[in-house]
Order: sequence, then structure tokens, then C-alpha cells
Amino acid sequence: MPARALMFQGTGSDVGKSLIVAGLARALVARGLKVLPFKPQNMSNNAAVAVDGGEIGRAQALQARAARVSPSVHMNPVLLKPQSEVGAQIVVQGRVHGRASAADYQRLKPELMAFVQESFAHLKREADIVLVEGAGSASEVNLRANDIANMGFARAAQVPVVLIGDIDKGGVIASLVGTKAVIDADDARLICGFLVNKFRGDPALFADGMARIAGATGWEALGLVPFFPEARLLPAEDALALDGARPAKPDARLKIAVPVLPHIANFDDLDPLDAEPTVEIVRVRPGHALPGDADLVILPGSKATIADLAALRAAGFDIDIAGHLRRGGIVLGLCGGYQMLGRKVHDPDGIEGPRGTAAGLGLLDVETTLSGKKRLEPAEGATSDGAPFTGYEMHMGVTEGADCARPFARLAHGSAEGAVSADGRVMGTYIHGLFATDRQRSAWLKRVAPGGATIAYDTLIEETLDRLAAHLATHIDVGRLLTLSR
Repeated sequence: MPARALMFQGTGSDVGKSLIVAGLARALVARGLKVLPFKPQNMSNNAAVAVDGGEIGRAQALQARAARVSPSVHMNPVLLKPQSEVGAQIVVQGRVHGRASAADYQRLKPELMAFVQESFAHLKREADIVLVEGAGSASEVNLRANDIANMGFARAAQVPVVLIGDIDKGGVIASLVGTKAVIDADDARLICGFLVNKFRGDPALFADGMARIAGATGWEALGLVPFFPEARLLPAEDALALDGARPAKPDARLKIAVPVLPHIANFDDLDPLDAEPTVEIVRVRPGHALPGDADLVILPGSKATIADLAALRAAGFDIDIAGHLRRGGIVLGLCGGYQMLGRKVHDPDGIEGPRGTAAGLGLLDVETTLSGKKRLEPAEGATSDGAPFTGYEMHMGVTEGADCARPFARLAHGSAEGAVSADGRVMGTYIHGLFATDRQRSAWLKRVAPGGATIAYDTLIEETLDRLAAHLATHIDVGRLLTLSR
């Protein structure tokens, strides 16, 4: 029998849709159900490699983990990865489908809906319930025509919808009631209830607010969910999370500086380091200088290496990095950051924009040639100090040069990976997820400061998902959600 389904849409971006789906997935699995997550369309430069060989949004990989299943390309059949100059790269069922401007993409949606429906049908055959996550805001009526991400999908698949509002942003009554006011009446009839997320304080003080929303919309009040501070420990997908406040770390003895460039990608690579109480990560936006007392500078991944190189120079970060190295610091480039560290980045086919070559930072004796072929595969091995790692590769381009003779790592099948400068203080690698392996992370911490890793990262993620599930089950009637699904 086909699975039941329930969709969670938001009044806007970053209202907590992804985490609510993840927490409910873990809660429903605890009830003995097979749960599969689904997001018809996602826009993110944070991606993960699925077990069936393609890439999906990072949030769907986390939701799959919460549901205790392997991530599949069908969980996120359309992934948009913003690029400079050329709009967005379109990934369909895990593979690059092409590139399009925002206007061109709107015209492509009817074609992409067929892939969305195919993937949804695939999941429904394998699950007891499919938890569907919308994208952005349900009230974007200007984008309703040919919509595949929110009400367009819900109507096509006849999936009931729970609408989520974020009280932490303010104006949650207006955002929920306003959504009812502007959306099509047939769309509104699919909304069976609402949740108010990220509440702080005494819930009794908002009881009247919940009643007012229910009275004005006719939708059932399904829960007032208190703020869950441990959400910061779980991989974030939206770059808005980079600007969030972080707790002070009085025991920090290692400072890592990270330039935040316009097309930053896979920034969750840094999450395991950020979870360490002895590590302070300073994320620096253009307009500010990298801290002079940093022990390590990490250049993270980028969806547009050449454009971000220009942004890096415009911000003066190249000068800061040179000063960091003069003071004896260490620099690590991950994926696009690795490409930036070389002498040149060639784009002969116009993958990122106009054809041409850009000068790199010249800190590694390597050059990168971008190409249309994307490498997507799991990776495991050990770095030159013998510390093991498990991660994945996700990149377009080949990097070669003299410093590759000093590889950053050896993969399990024996091939060399990455490059290290002659003095050993500049390193580059294509491996994502490097620091999630406790022994690898510990080796890095010991390299630049006394001590090592103090947490078991996988255990931390699993325990946080369990606590998230318990948190939601306390404040949402999960049984009622099952009744509303169909």
C-alpha cells in the first residue's frame, strides 16, 4: 500500500522546516514506522553525496540520518546551486542537468515537475510515511505559476500541508494569517494546521495568539514549539546560519579564521570543529580583517571559485592571509578553497562565467582547470600524518602541479590526493567531511595547539537528533499529525 504523506511549508526561509522534519522523522521511526524525507526543490550550496551516487541538499541528508536510512537522490530531485554570472546550476535526481538564469528556470519548471513526481512516487512505494519539506515561503504567490516546491507540488500530489511560522523573527500572527489571505483558496484548503516555532518564554502568554491565528485562518493549532538551542549542533543548510550568535567558549585555546565569501559552499565541513569547546571559529565577512592571532586559516568550498577569488582580493583577505603565513600560521583550502590557493584557475569552457584564466593566491604550486564533469563519490583514507578520515568528493575540475608530489592524503585505493607546500604550512584537499572523523580532527587540533578532540562527533549528532525528537514530541501531537497525513 502506498505511503501516507504530510508536507511542512513555511511562512518564509529559515523558519525551522528542515529541523522539524528531521526531528519528526526520528520520532516516527521510534514508533516503528519507515519514514523517508522528501524536498521537491531545494536551493543550497551545501550538498551531500547520496548512496545512489548523486548529490542532494545537506538538509535531506540529515533528515535521512534522522530517519535511519541512507540518503537517496529521490529525496531531493531538484537542487539549485547558485553561481555567479550564470544564475544557478540545476541538479536533477542527483546529476547536473544544466544551468539557468532565474527567468529561464521558471520556464523549466513544468519539465522538472515530472522528475519531482517520479521521485515522490518512488519514495511512497518504499515508506510508511513520507515527510515533505517545502522551500522558502508558501505565500510567494508571484511564483505560484508552475510551482514545484510548495503549493504547486501539494496540489499536484494532493498532500496535506502544515504551515510553520517563526515567532523568533517577529510578526508570526501576521505572517500566518497573511498567508491565508494571499494564497489561492484551493491551496488554502490543503493546509490542515499550523505550528509556531522557536518560542521563548512562558507558553501561556501566547495562548491567545494561537487562538487568534486559528480563528482567523480556520486552521488547527498543532503546536507551539519552544526554541531548541541545540539546533546549532546540527548541520545547517542556509547560509543565514553563518551570521547566528554562538555561545562563548571560555576554554578555547585554538582560533580558526574563516573568510565568508559570497558563494561559500559546504560550510558544514567546519561544524565538527565548531562543536569542540576548545576551538573558536571566527567567521569573517568582507569589510573586516582576519584576526591576527589566528592559529589556522581555512578557505572553505565555493560554488564559484573565480568570482570568490575576486571577492577575496577585494576584501583584502589575500593580504591578511599573507600576514598570517609570515607569522608562522597554517592555511588549509577545502575544495574551492584548495583551487584558490594555486597559481591559476582556468575556465576554458565558461563553466563559471566568461571563458578565461584567473590568477590564484600562488600559495601552492598547482593549477586547476575547471570542466563540466563533476566528481561525486565517497572517499576514505589517511592524511600524511597517518590520521584516518571518511568523507566525500564533490567538485568540478582537475588540480595538478609540483606540490601534488607532496599529497595531502592517500585514499584507500592508494591514489594521492591534494597538495602541500614545501614548508608544510599551506595545504589543499578536495575531501569534504574531513573533520567529522574524530581521529582526523584530533590530529589537526594537536598540530596547532596542545590537546586534541574532546567530543565524539557522530555520537553528538545522534544524541542531538534524539533530543530534538523528544522536544518535538513534547510540544506537538505526533499522533494527530499521523491522522492528518494521507
